[in-house]
Amino acid sequence: MRRVLISGILLVGCGVAWAQSSGWPAGPEHAVVTLWPKGAPGVNTTTGPEADTTTAEGEKIAGRPVVRLGNVSVPTITVYEPKGTRNGAAVVVFPGGGYRILAMDLEGTEVCDWLTSRGVACFLLKYRVPETGPYPKSDEALQDAQRAVGMVRARAAEWKVDPKKVGVLGFSAGAHLAAAVSTHYATRLYPRVDAADDVSCRPDFAVVAYPGYLAIAEKGMEFNPDIPVTKETPPTFLVQAEDDHTANVENAVEYFLALKRAGVPTELHIYAEGGHGFGLRRTRLPVTGWPDLVDVWMKTIGMTP
Repeated sequence: MRRVLISGILLVGCGVAWAQSSGWPAGPEHAVVTLWPKGAPGVNTTTGPEADTTTAEGEKIAGRPVVRLGNVSVPTITVYEPKGTRNGAAVVVFPGGGYRILAMDLEGTEVCDWLTSRGVACFLLKYRVPETGPYPKSDEALQDAQRAVGMVRARAAEWKVDPKKVGVLGFSAGAHLAAAVSTHYATRLYPRVDAADDVSCRPDFAVVAYPGYLAIAEKGMEFNPDIPVTKETPPTFLVQAEDDHTANVENAVEYFLALKRAGVPTELHIYAEGGHGFGLRRTRLPVTGWPDLVDVWMKTIGMTP
């Protein structure tokens, strides 16, 4: 009995230490802004309280657990100030999770730590899940993305960013969301709330990592017409692994071709190995060096010096 009790204490202790080391929830040094001051529009799809749904048996990435936040009904932006010299660029980050959960550390806090180390202000969006997308199945996640980009641009002076250098970066379902807000920005999908909805919610650039929902399997992986690419779609960087069996590589390839046909500046990087959901965690695989390529790309498109 004593041995079981000690084991239980150790497990609890490990869980607390992991929660603290994951970076989520963010510490008091990071401002948290509620996206919808009078409550989010649309349908509430949650089935219980917001919570980390990770289990001890859950899949690990690079040997570490992943925070899988579920039942999000109150969207927020967590503000990450740049470390060192600011360069004026800002990125709104969309974690992935199949529109069911949000990988808040792997594809959120860890991404913001990387961006802020480069002088880029980061805004981590906790958007509504579960089952809130992909658009047009439902509007909620895209409403949150539109509102978030507009809010960062409207408060650019307060947050010390250049309103002409506000980009998005998304993973998996969040990558689809980045493509959706890159092509659905002319009209808000919700009634005006305040001045943040009077400015453009078009991103100035987009980073799309292992996206889903951009190619239709039932139609031979043809490009999804619900992502209406035009010449006004922002410059886009795409990365994916060829052996991704969760979101097939055609999702990135078809989006790249649609951007190319429209004359949008774009880069596509495909790696032989990496699977799905690798985030920024370094492993022996070359795919995990992709953030270095984003650094170079942001310079080439004039977003960072």
